[in-house]
Amino acid sequence: MFKLDEKDREIINEMIRNSRQTVGQLSRKIGLPPTTIHNRIKKMEKNGLILNYTVNLDYKKLGRPILAYIGIGVNYNVEGKKVSQKDVAIQIKKLDGVREVTILAGGMDIIVKALAVDVEDLNNLVTEKLRNIDGVDKTQTMIALQQV
Repeated sequence: MFKLDEKDREIINEMIRNSRQTVGQLSRKIGLPPTTIHNRIKKMEKNGLILNYTVNLDYKKLGRPILAYIGIGVNYNVEGKKVSQKDVAIQIKKLDGVREVTILAGGMDIIVKALAVDVEDLNNLVTEKLRNIDGVDKTQTMIALQQV
């Protein structure tokens, strides 16, 4: 397990807020020399703590203003063959509009974060695509009203 100190946590928190900050900007905010910041980031990358860098998009501007979370119950026996949660999740991840797929323990087996053009597009994703994947048994769709 990789040990983090308080300065590592500050670097991570700043990078979560904005991963495009330069090492110089991070240095000024955190109070460490730029070379120290750079070396700490490289160490976190090398040790697999930082996996990748990403962007947050305004999906409304991309024409996908509907955000929904879809809870899925898995039927593990379809026509006599065993189905795994992971296999179902992999098939779901391939669908257009699906942003994230997470395997859960508890009441639901999988939760999906999806984006849609409109309610009809979301309906098509759920009723025509998701529910036709072997192993998808039940779905519960929750439309996000606002993100805070």
